[in-house]
Amino acid sequence: MRRIFLFVVALVASFTQAQNATKAKALLDEVYKKVTSYNNIYIDFRYSFENAKERIKQDTRGDVTLSGQKYLLNYMGVTKIFDGKKIYTIVPENEDTENKDDQMIKPSEMLTFYKKDFSYKWDIVQPVKGRKIQYIELKPTKPASDIKLILLGIDTTTKHIYNLIQVGKNEAKTTITINEFKTNQPLSGNEFIFNESKYKKLGYYINK
Repeated sequence: MRRIFLFVVALVASFTQAQNATKAKALLDEVYKKVTSYNNIYIDFRYSFENAKERIKQDTRGDVTLSGQKYLLNYMGVTKIFDGKKIYTIVPENEDTENKDDQMIKPSEMLTFYKKDFSYKWDIVQPVKGRKIQYIELKPTKPASDIKLILLGIDTTTKHIYNLIQVGKNEAKTTITINEFKTNQPLSGNEFIFNESKYKKLGYYINK
C-alpha cells in the first residue's frame, strides 16, 4: 500500500510540474507575441550586479531602443549599435570594456533567449507598486552553462517584462529592472546607422 501511495504522489507531482512548465511557457510566448507586435521599443533600465565573494557591487542605468533585431544600447559609458548585420561598440578611449558583454543578456536576445536551452517553472507572484508581477523560473538545460537560474518577472496586466534576475553558479547576481517602457516611438531613421566619423571626432574608440 505504501508503495502505491508513493507512486501516486510521484505521479501527481510529475503531472503538476508538467502543468506548471506548460503554463510558464504559455505566458512567455504571450509576452513574446505582444512585444514583437510593436514597431519599436524604448526601454530605460536599472542594472545591478553583486558578487559577494569578490566584494563587487555595481548599480547603474542604461537605455536601449529596439526595432526588430536592430538596437541602440547605452550602458556603463558604452554605446552599442547593431544595424542588423554588424555590431559596433563605441567607448571613450580610456574606458575599459572587459567582461561587460558577459554581464547581461544581449538586447537582441532579451525576448527570445528562453526559447532554447532552458526549462520553465511557474514561480511566485509579487505585488510591486500596485502591479501584479508573476515570476517564471528558467534553468539552463546545458550543464556547461555558467547560469544557475533566471527569474523573469512579468506584469500580468500589460504582459511586459518588469525585471530579470540572473544568478550565476558562482552566486553572482545580476538584476535588470525596467524603469520605463515605451512603444512605437517616432524614430528619425538613422538611430541604427553607424557614423564612424562622428564618433572619431568626439574622441571615441570604435570596435567593429
